[in-house]
Amino acid sequence: RRPPRSTQGVSSAASDVYKRQVSTQSTWGYCLNRKMIRALTRVTGPQGTRLFSAARDYDLAVIGGGPGGYVAAIKAGQKGLKTICIEKRGSLGGTCLNVGCIPSKALLNATNSYKHAKHLYPKLGIKIEKLGYDIKQIMKQKEEAVFGLTKGIETLFKKNKVDYAKGTGSFCAKNEIDIKLNDGKQDKIRAKNIIIATGSDVAPLPGEPLKIDEKIVVSSTGALSLKEVPKKMIVIGAGVIGMELGSVYQGLGTEVTVVEFMDKIMPFTDGEVSTYMQKFFTKEGFKFMLGHKVVGGSVGSNSAKVIIENNKTKEKKELEADIVLVATGRRPYTSELKAADFGVKMDKAGRIEINDHLQTSLPNVWAIGDVVKGAMLAHKAEEEGIAAVENILGEKGHVNYNAIPGVIYTHPEIAFVGKTEEELKQEKVAYTKGFFPMIGNSRARAMHDADGFIKVLADKKTDKILGVHMISPVAGEAIAEAVLAMEFGASSEDVARTCHAHPTMSEAVKEACLGAHFKPIHFQSFTLIQNSKKKKKKKKVLCVDT
Repeated sequence: RRPPRSTQGVSSAASDVYKRQVSTQSTWGYCLNRKMIRALTRVTGPQGTRLFSAARDYDLAVIGGGPGGYVAAIKAGQKGLKTICIEKRGSLGGTCLNVGCIPSKALLNATNSYKHAKHLYPKLGIKIEKLGYDIKQIMKQKEEAVFGLTKGIETLFKKNKVDYAKGTGSFCAKNEIDIKLNDGKQDKIRAKNIIIATGSDVAPLPGEPLKIDEKIVVSSTGALSLKEVPKKMIVIGAGVIGMELGSVYQGLGTEVTVVEFMDKIMPFTDGEVSTYMQKFFTKEGFKFMLGHKVVGGSVGSNSAKVIIENNKTKEKKELEADIVLVATGRRPYTSELKAADFGVKMDKAGRIEINDHLQTSLPNVWAIGDVVKGAMLAHKAEEEGIAAVENILGEKGHVNYNAIPGVIYTHPEIAFVGKTEEELKQEKVAYTKGFFPMIGNSRARAMHDADGFIKVLADKKTDKILGVHMISPVAGEAIAEAVLAMEFGASSEDVARTCHAHPTMSEAVKEACLGAHFKPIHFQSFTLIQNSKKKKKKKKVLCVDT
């Protein structure tokens, strides 16, 4: 037997893991007995729910099985912590996998394929007679993708020895959780550390002039499961959810009108990105009512009427559609936790307050994802989940919030990371800008899919990349290079001098970095003076060489 090492200066959770590993190594018989005990004390109930014996202690309990929660649970299992994950939905993956990111991408992929077959294939010489779509099959393939992925997470739990309870968890003490199982039974567990990862829920319209019924007035959840393609749809909110789901149905022939309170669509994006995409969406057939708010409405048996008001003129207008999609954002979901009853502090927005280490006002309780400050993004929650587990173990868990990308999966895709040009101006930061249009990219031109551009912002003195904004068919993939560059503090010259394969769309990123550092190779903007009988006109010409 290896002599035990000192555990002085190590966190209690890490120390317990080490002691358990040492005792496990002492005799193969103990290993066998431990496996038998784990099997015997675990009973499978209805719906595959695990029921447990009365007194069970865990190193870590994770409340919520979304991207942040399940990733944290798996990481803890890999680190040797005895872990349980509690999820009320009955299927892992949270909003993202079940009624958010994944199903919406499955629908967008189907819609984009249909649009390509209708508009692009003839240009490529491909003929399809009697082109159409089957909405039932579109929804079926979406559900198949979701089911496969949720079951995959359950397999990962088993492989990493993470216990899984299907039910609603709520605090009954600082280190104890009551679990109301989905089959109606009750359970209780104790945990040295608890991670709250309960995510978010749909935010209703302010004042609720229209109530969501998931039939005529729907949230993103209802919009992902429509049985028929509506003739007309009103989308309230021109953010990520509104524009993605609006694109799904607009691509299938729906007349989509978007109502947005702000004066531009996707107001959180860089100004040039927002302006470009508004023109693009309008060309596609979207109608926009910007600078308007919803003040009333009514719901009939097959349609709904929405009353909107101009923010400046106060003029009111009535719109009517088969379906109204409320996409005005989400709010933290903490109503059933009862965490505040035991000292967990919340802010005015209902978010759980944390320190720089993701620790709440209770030292043994941590919080991640949509229930804390910051962007409500699945990948941000995942990074926080890993960091929280590392901090529990006394390691140096850290999340670089300046390098968290955002992606909008319309076609073309929109992706961004870091500062916008407006933010740099407001902060009075001197910067250089590199700009490269996708029409100058040979791969995009060859694919007849050259809408968009790449924009790189770099510090004028140091050349350090401060922000990258892109619109392209593969922006969601290409943004990873920019994130990696910013994570390592790269300059625009660093990326510009990195060899990129030809022909690829990623070359556009290199060209934009060349522009920020000096000048791009395959794009040149100059002013051409044209003589006219009436007057001289200046016309800006883009010279592209691929």
